[in-house]
Amino acid sequence: MIYTVGEEHAGKRADVFAAEVTGLSRSAVARLMEEGSIAYASGAPLAKNAKLSAGDEIAVELPEPEPTEALPENIPLHIVYEDEDIVVVNKPEGMVVHPAAGNESGTLVNALLYHCGSSLSGIGGVIRPGIVHRIDKDTSGLLVVAKNDAAHLHLSDQLKTHTVSRVYEAIVLGNMKNDSGTVDAPIGRHPTDRKKMAVLRGTGVHAREAITHYTVVERFGQLTHIRCELETGRTHQIRVHMASLGHPLLGDGVYGGAGTRFEATHKSLIHGQCLHAGRLRLIHPRTGEVMSFEAPMPEGMVAVLEALRRMAT
Repeated sequence: MIYTVGEEHAGKRADVFAAEVTGLSRSAVARLMEEGSIAYASGAPLAKNAKLSAGDEIAVELPEPEPTEALPENIPLHIVYEDEDIVVVNKPEGMVVHPAAGNESGTLVNALLYHCGSSLSGIGGVIRPGIVHRIDKDTSGLLVVAKNDAAHLHLSDQLKTHTVSRVYEAIVLGNMKNDSGTVDAPIGRHPTDRKKMAVLRGTGVHAREAITHYTVVERFGQLTHIRCELETGRTHQIRVHMASLGHPLLGDGVYGGAGTRFEATHKSLIHGQCLHAGRLRLIHPRTGEVMSFEAPMPEGMVAVLEALRRMAT
């Protein structure tokens, strides 16, 4: 990817600028500069302490992470349903779905490997065995996991054809204008912050169709409890779509929903974005039966809603 230095970054050190646009640490940036993965777009090497000028073009080529095999860990799981083909899990907030940099252990995959042994689909590889779809670390709720490849392929096809129904509970900032609506806005990687997603439109942008249907459940003036149903399943979809409407999720430090006065006075209840995958409906990959599952909101979100109701009376 090529980054052009703007007037606001003129005079900055190269490692500071590269760290800002990539989201990497300065030590990681320095290592990539030494390897030649971060350099001037012309191919000339770039020293970490070089002072940049407006108009300089910096090329960044991030190496693909090397997968390492996830290991079983005896971590308690809330199993909602299980048979020889699938496992439906109610993931707690704070748990990462699969190992990644900074979260090599303590993930849902580590727990599943201990619980299921070798009975997980191999399609996701050694990092994501059985994982058909994901939810964010600080999002709680329902996930279906495949225990064999046939189940994995069947469930993946359901996700592609939108025959899986996923309904989320969310608390967003502000008083939403409409009682219900649909956000139909393509989502892609943020052009300057690789850790974020964004609504992207126009020719030449790399974005995928993303559709979210929402309904207001309860209004509190400063905050609104909504229910969202995904028609597609893009990374951070609900978080990005609600932020694009000017109503980011309460507690979402990435998309603008953190730092509110309410959050400051209820720190013990809010641990990241207030989002819960509460309902899941799918077609069983072997029997063809339509199956529906529900998971109650976590205690923290319930307490937040109770606090809002008290404030509203």
